[in-house]
Amino acid sequence: MPTLDNVSVDLMVVLGTTSMPVHQVMRLSRGAIIELDATEQDEVKVLANNLPVASGVVVVNRNRIAVEVKQMLPRTPDHR
Repeated sequence: MPTLDNVSVDLMVVLGTTSMPVHQVMRLSRGAIIELDATEQDEVKVLANNLPVASGVVVVNRNRIAVEVKQMLPRTPDHR
């Protein structure tokens, strides 16, 4: 039976979201602040290949930003 040891999965952590008109996106430049719909205490979403798999909190570990997983999300029947 083949193993999954060498399969890569792209992980993404979503801190928050927002929307803005295209003309504002076109004017973004270095130093621009994009306000999100979240606070620093809110849980973040962890996505694997764009599918939600977990939620957690942002922590700093040895001067690196990390995510502590608090909950694994149930898989939907069409993604099992």
